[in-house]
Amino acid sequence: MTPTTAVAAPRPEFLADTHTGLPIPGEPEFTTYEDARRHRKQRLAAALRLFGKYGFGEGISGHISVRDPEFADRFWVNPFGVSFKHVRVADLICVDSAGHVVHGTHRVNPSAFVIHSAIHELNPHAEAAAHGHTAHSRALGALGRLLEPIDQESAAFYGKQVLYGDYEGPSTTVEQGRDIAEKLGDNRAILLRHHGLITVGGTLDEAVHWFFTYDSCAEVQLLAQAAGTPQTFTHEQALAAGDGFGDEQLGWFSFQLLWDEIVREQPDLLEE
Repeated sequence: MTPTTAVAAPRPEFLADTHTGLPIPGEPEFTTYEDARRHRKQRLAAALRLFGKYGFGEGISGHISVRDPEFADRFWVNPFGVSFKHVRVADLICVDSAGHVVHGTHRVNPSAFVIHSAIHELNPHAEAAAHGHTAHSRALGALGRLLEPIDQESAAFYGKQVLYGDYEGPSTTVEQGRDIAEKLGDNRAILLRHHGLITVGGTLDEAVHWFFTYDSCAEVQLLAQAAGTPQTFTHEQALAAGDGFGDEQLGWFSFQLLWDEIVREQPDLLEE
C-alpha cells in the first residue's frame, strides 16, 4: 500500500504565553477517536523507526507504547520480532490489560506487556513509555549511577529519575513489571541496572524525547567522568535549568523535529 498522509493539521499559530517563553505551538486536537488513534499510531511507528535509525535496537529487545485514546486499559506497541527499522503503522498491535492482542496480527513481547501494562495502569498521566537497551544507559546502570546535573539537558531529570537495582532476570512476570512501575512512580525516567532505560511522558512525543535526551546525557556523563571530575550545577542552578529544559511542552515540541526528519526520510512507515 502507499503511505498515508499524516493526519495532524499544520502547526498552529505560535503561542505567546508558553512556560519557557519560546514560540512553541500547541498540540493538535482531534474530533474523533479514529483520528486521534491514527495520529498516535503514526507517531509510534515514527518513534520506532527513529530508535532503529539511531542504533537503539538490540535484537528482540526494546519497546515503545502509547495508550489508546478511547480505551484507557489498552495500549499500542511494536510487535514482537519486527525490527525497529521496518515497523509500519500496519504492523502495530493493540494489547488489553490481560495481555490479549485485540488489534493486529503479530504477537506481543511478554516483557513489553508486563512492563508497559503496569506503567499505564499505575500512572494515569503516563500516556506513553519508551524502553531500550542502549549502550550508554546500560553502562551507566552497571555503575549504579543516575544522571548528575552537569549540563542543561541532564537537569531535565533532576529529581525526576530513579535507579532500579532489583534484577531478577528478564522482565517477563507480572510481579516484576508491577515492581518496576511502582518504583518508577511519578518520575520521568527509571534506569534499570543490568537492563536498560525507561522514560515516560504525557504524550508519546514527550516520552520519546526524554529517552533520546537521557541517553545522550548518559554518554556525556560517561565521557566527562572518564576524562576527569565534572563540575555539577548547584541545587538552585539545576532547578533553574530543569525548569526550562525539562518543560513538558518543550519535550513534546522537540519530537516534532524528529518526526519531520524520519517521515521525510522513510515515508513508508505510514503504511496502514
